[in-house]
Amino acid sequence: MKKAVLFLAVMFAVSVSAQDIKPTFEKMGKMVKATYFHDNGEIAQTGYMMNGKLHGDWVMFNVEGKKIATGQYVNGEKTGKWFFWKDDVLSEVDFTDNRIVQVKNWNHGDAVTVNQ
Repeated sequence: MKKAVLFLAVMFAVSVSAQDIKPTFEKMGKMVKATYFHDNGEIAQTGYMMNGKLHGDWVMFNVEGKKIATGQYVNGEKTGKWFFWKDDVLSEVDFTDNRIVQVKNWNHGDAVTVNQ
């Protein structure tokens, strides 16, 4: 499962670098709201930055606009519970110090696997 999460992280990085549509940045107090787009104009991801680092809630979408991931960054590091959707499976991934601590896969409300 860690390989699947790593794959999603790589896809996240590739999708940001391969875009022709320029991202938007909006100052909101001490934070900057960033919105990145897929080539078709749909939002790819949106979230916040502070002092040049990812910070706060982030949400990622596929090219059809369906939510595929959500989680939180603190000073550029993933923290707490992140959720990844793929088909009928929801993966709940717990992060501590930017590292995966535990992964639970849910299918229609029932935990199907737990990896630590």
